[in-house]
Amino acid sequence: MSAGSPTASSRPSGPALPLRRVTVVAVRAVTPRMVRVTLGDPSLAGVPLAGPDRQVKLYFPRPGQSEPVLPVPDPDGDFMRWYAAYGAIPEDERPWMRSYTLRSHDPAAATVDVDFLLHGEGGEGGAGDGPATRWARGARAGDVLGLFGPSDHFAPPVDPGTGDWALLVADACALPALATLAAALPPGHRALAFVQVADAAEEQPLPTEGRLTVHWLHGDASVEDAVRAAAFPAGRPYAWLAGEAGTVRALRRHLVEERGVDRRAVDFAGYWRRKLTQDDAPTDEDLAEARERVALWAEGEGEG
Repeated sequence: MSAGSPTASSRPSGPALPLRRVTVVAVRAVTPRMVRVTLGDPSLAGVPLAGPDRQVKLYFPRPGQSEPVLPVPDPDGDFMRWYAAYGAIPEDERPWMRSYTLRSHDPAAATVDVDFLLHGEGGEGGAGDGPATRWARGARAGDVLGLFGPSDHFAPPVDPGTGDWALLVADACALPALATLAAALPPGHRALAFVQVADAAEEQPLPTEGRLTVHWLHGDASVEDAVRAAAFPAGRPYAWLAGEAGTVRALRRHLVEERGVDRRAVDFAGYWRRKLTQDDAPTDEDLAEARERVALWAEGEGEG
């Protein structure tokens, strides 16, 4: 693609969208199946991270590309025009896009950390390693990615201290995000976490000032069954649920319909879908979930 093309690689200018090219600074193993990649760019010194679970979109280069081919943002920062230009890139050149949560931010170093789960056999959607996992397995200092965000367009800010206690539920994919919520608990705030990982080697410390009790579930142990069987503390909970989409939906129905939790007190996100990848079309259930999330967000904004 020519340098003058509207999808040519270059750094954005103007009041631009929160789009940047980031360079790998360091790569280290957190657990046998989790890799932490430190990404740097001078613009990251001023990134506002207002609270936990701040999501970004990462853009991975196609084979043969040294960095992803991305559109140049409009001077007025119009997101929809930029996204249309992204979609117009020929498929064999268009970067793979995946959603991730920022694990941490170092303004002084102008870096952010992103944790990648190395899925192993079965991989993303049950079809082997996806593009993000393949990239993370071979990531080296100097590699370049595109990064869009953090932005409230992707997910509204969350506050795990809004209820009398917090319920945090995640699988291995969502564990990095859950760790940011644990770190954001107010001092002494009661919280229960249910986390499903492959085995004991995948358990991680979850530093917090809250009173957090973590229930680690290994292998095929059902996080849904564990939550259903749990005795909850008294009071009004705030719940955060993330992981496989079907499991998240089932847990949300359990909390709202069987436990009587206010639906507005439940933040939920399907991080992945069985036998499907992020490149596959959304199902009817995916679309219904997205509409409800938007409606709940709008309802909350209206009350504010």
